Amino acid sequence: MKFGRRKRDEVGVAEAVVDDVEVADTTPEVDIAIDADADLDEVDEVAPTDKSAPGDRAENGPHDETEANLVRPYVDLGGVKVLPREGLHLRLEVEEGSQRVVAVGLDFDESTLQVQPFAAPRSTGLWHEIRAQIADQIEQQGGTVTEVDGPFGPELRASVPVAAEGGVAGMRPARFVGVDGPRWFLRGVIAGKAAEQPDDASEIEELFRSVVVVRGTTPMPPRDLIPLHMPKSTQTAI
Repeated sequence: MKFGRRKRDEVGVAEAVVDDVEVADTTPEVDIAIDADADLDEVDEVAPTDKSAPGDRAENGPHDETEANLVRPYVDLGGVKVLPREGLHLRLEVEEGSQRVVAVGLDFDESTLQVQPFAAPRSTGLWHEIRAQIADQIEQQGGTVTEVDGPFGPELRASVPVAAEGGVAGMRPARFVGVDGPRWFLRGVIAGKAAEQPDDASEIEELFRSVVVVRGTTPMPPRDLIPLHMPKSTQTAI
């Protein structure tokens, strides 16, 4: 497993050693807006939104930290923990101004998976609402979106506009997946082979399943990014 860092940043991992940090944006620029007026941890003024997650999520992931196998070695990134594996390259995407880690990128099996953990209400989910917002943003940017029933539930399969070298615009396939967990929401953006050939994407889908979310006990408004940080060790147990 390798670490590298990018601006949003690339982080490379080699045998429990964090190497240098380089910068590059690797995923479509689609944001989750934060509702500053939302109640901490609970939003029940409107009719509850059903949670969206695989029926076997608690058994097969993505896991909450209380559900994970405590004896397995994980890379501790704060809001998420990632299980090392051969051929996995991990990137931390960092805001240039604040130097805040805003996403974790995982390159594996000719594909890229970006994950972001967000705080969520106890009793309601975020993915149904956020999915519609992402679709609107992509269409406003000139892309196309189709909603399908994927391995994690509803997902978006999109062609997203990107700037190519020389300033010529191009299109790139991407899959947007989401899972509502206990007081958290985990968003994934899949690019590369697993987006181009979604029927042959079991490796990257299993990687998303293996992510552990660490929500913590601090009250947070729904949709706030759960804090992420540089890894302390590739052998940190949960």
